[in-house]
Amino acid sequence: MSKILIRGMVLPMTGPNDFYPEGEVALEGERILSVGEKGSAPAGFIPERILDYPQDIFLPGLINTHTHAAMTLLRSYADDLPLMPWLETKVWPFENKMTDDDIYWGTSLALCEMIRSGTTTMLDMYMSMDKVAKAVLTAGTRAVLARGMIGSAPHSGKALAENLELIRNFHKQGESRITVMFGPHAPYTCSGEFLQQVKAEADRYGVGIHIHIAETKDEIEIIRQKYGVTSVKWLDDLGLFGGHVVGAHCVHLTAEDIEIMAQKNVRVAHNPESNMKLNSGTAPVPLLQTKGVIVGLGTDGASSNNNLELFGEMRSASLLQKLQVESTALPAYKVLEMATVGGARVLDLEDVGKLVPGFKADLISINLDQPHFYPRFSLPGHLVYSANAADVRTVIVNGKIVMEERNLLTLDEKKICYEAESRAKRIVGEL
Repeated sequence: MSKILIRGMVLPMTGPNDFYPEGEVALEGERILSVGEKGSAPAGFIPERILDYPQDIFLPGLINTHTHAAMTLLRSYADDLPLMPWLETKVWPFENKMTDDDIYWGTSLALCEMIRSGTTTMLDMYMSMDKVAKAVLTAGTRAVLARGMIGSAPHSGKALAENLELIRNFHKQGESRITVMFGPHAPYTCSGEFLQQVKAEADRYGVGIHIHIAETKDEIEIIRQKYGVTSVKWLDDLGLFGGHVVGAHCVHLTAEDIEIMAQKNVRVAHNPESNMKLNSGTAPVPLLQTKGVIVGLGTDGASSNNNLELFGEMRSASLLQKLQVESTALPAYKVLEMATVGGARVLDLEDVGKLVPGFKADLISINLDQPHFYPRFSLPGHLVYSANAADVRTVIVNGKIVMEERNLLTLDEKKICYEAESRAKRIVGEL
C-alpha cells in the first residue's frame, strides 16, 4: 500500500473559510489519511514519496458531469452550426463511420486532455462503451459510463442490451473507479415505452439514468406538440424520476419544471460553453440552486466546445450568469464547488470531491508561481477566473500519480495523438 505525503497550499473544498496556506495531506493506498497544517500527518506515518510544492495549491480533482469523450475525433469538424443541423448533417453521419477502435482512441485522447487539465472523473455517454471502459482502466482515472441510446431507432433494443452488458462487465471495476448508468439520449429521441423500460432496468440493477433534458427550444416544442407538456413534466409523468437521474443541459425550464426537479432530486449537468456555441440558451443555474437542485459542470463533447477543460467552463459558467442575472451570481467559490463536491453529488459519488480523511485520494495541484496568479487577493478567484489547463502540475487518482510535472504516466500521448489524427481523417475521407 503506497504512502504519499503532500506539502503545499491546501484548499479542501469543505467550506469557503477552510484553507491551509502551509498544508499537508497524507495519502495511504487509495484514500486520504489526514488533511491539515504542515506537520499534521499521524505519528509513525512514513511516506514512500513526498511531493513538496510550497507554491502549488492542492484541491480535489475536477469532475466533468457530462461529456461524449470519443467526440474528440470531431473537434472543429462541425463548427458554427445550430444543434439540429449540426447533429443531422455533420455529427451523425461521422459517427456512423466510427469503429469500436476509433472510439477507444478518441476516448484515450479525451483522457489525455482531461488529465492534463485536472479532471479526474467524467460522466461519459456514448457507444462502444466497453472500449471506453478499457481506455479509462488504462488511464487510471475515474468514470461514470452510460451507453447512449436512441430509443426511437431500430437498434434501440441492441443498445439497451449493450448497456446491460456494460453493467455486468464493468460496474465497480478498476478498484471501483468505474460505475455505470443507463443513457437514454433525450425525450425527443426516445418513446415513453422505451424510457419506462430503461427505468425498470435501472431500478432492477440499482443504478442511475443520464439523459439530455430541455436542451433546446426545438426540443420543448416537439414534446409540447406530441404530449402537451414540457420535457420535464413528461418525464415525470412517465415515472422516470425518483431514483438517481442526471439531466444534461436543462436550459429551458419552467417554474413548475424546477419544482419537479427539486422534489424528485434530479441532478443537473450544466454545460455553459456548449450551450453558448450551439445557441441553445442559458440554464437558470442560480434559480436551480436556490430551489435545492444539485448542479455540476460539464464540457459536453469536444465537437461542441471545443475542449474538455473545466477551468474554462468554470469561468464561462460564472461570467454567463453575471451577464444574465447580476454581478453577484455564481461567485468563485460556489463555481469551484460545482466542479468538485457538487460534481460528486451529481454523480452520486459519496467519497470524492473533497479533501477529507477517508475520502478517495483524487487531487490535483496548480502551480501558482506564475505572473497571472499575482497578487494573491483571492485564490478561489484565481482558480476560476485566471487558471487554465497548463497550470496543472500534478494529478493523483485513487492514490496513484497519473501526471507528475506535467508528464503523463499512464498514457502514451504521442501514439494516442497519432491514432486520433489518422482515424479522424480516414472517417472524413469515407463520407
